[in-house]
Amino acid sequence: MNYYELLGVTPDSDMAEIKSAYRKLARKFHPDVNPDGMSKFKDISRAYDVLSNNERRKRYDTINGIFKNKQEFKENKSGSVKSNVNESEKMASEKLDNKINFDLFSLFKKYKSRANKNIPVNGEDINADVSLSLSEALTGCNKVINVLNKEVCPRCNGRRFINGAKCEVCSGTGEYSSIKRINVKIPAKIRNGAKLRVKNEGKRGKFGGKSGDLYLLISIQNDENINFEGLNIFYNVKVSPCDAVLGCELFLPNNLKFKIPPKTSSGQKFRLAGQGLQKNGKIGDMIVTVTIDISKYLSDDEIKMYEKLRKMSN
Repeated sequence: MNYYELLGVTPDSDMAEIKSAYRKLARKFHPDVNPDGMSKFKDISRAYDVLSNNERRKRYDTINGIFKNKQEFKENKSGSVKSNVNESEKMASEKLDNKINFDLFSLFKKYKSRANKNIPVNGEDINADVSLSLSEALTGCNKVINVLNKEVCPRCNGRRFINGAKCEVCSGTGEYSSIKRINVKIPAKIRNGAKLRVKNEGKRGKFGGKSGDLYLLISIQNDENINFEGLNIFYNVKVSPCDAVLGCELFLPNNLKFKIPPKTSSGQKFRLAGQGLQKNGKIGDMIVTVTIDISKYLSDDEIKMYEKLRKMSN
């Protein structure tokens, strides 16, 4: 943006010409006269602020490589630029400049105040961690989430002090903390590390703005008999020797009924397709490993039966 072109003058123009050009443009684009001229008025005021000062003008010319055809402006003994305007014109010009600058400052202040009051501000999003067992992750569940929400204290409006004393509501912190209990439904087959979005449960908006969202980060915990790797579930089930020989039915962690076939050996694995965790439309499998468990507390009759079975097998 060339300041000389903006004011309609040349680098050889003297101070009187620059002031005269500025006054004409200021009258034309002043917001009180031309409500659509705010941007243009700001630009010409910025240009005049630089070109009306001898030092700033020289610095501007040097930086932008602007050279004058006429001799540089000569300064009088008091350091002011010589001008062909009389004192009354100077005083009138300065008075007009001061009025325009003051009006512009007042206008900006008024518009800024209105903007702060009228523009809606959306609330921030908040995050919370949710820990699930693998059974809960597979079948889905309802969880009550305690969400800590911090907001500007409604009593002191964040100033922390009222009449020189600490605010009684926030104890001088400027913030008001509250805990909200939210009941959330966790979908079945959710994966570890998944992020659930709960709309409008974040921080409240201001001036009519929307509330933020609550994001739940899912963490699945392994235990002794069941764990996961990626989307696959590994479930270790213990059965008695009789159940391994004769077969039996049992319920898996996802409440699915599973039938162990007769003559199942210890360590035998069964893959159940599509019974694992889910991500982006992909579903893992469940691998069931059978372990034959012999009780440490066998009765005498049970021991005799095992002795009889051994003789029969021999």
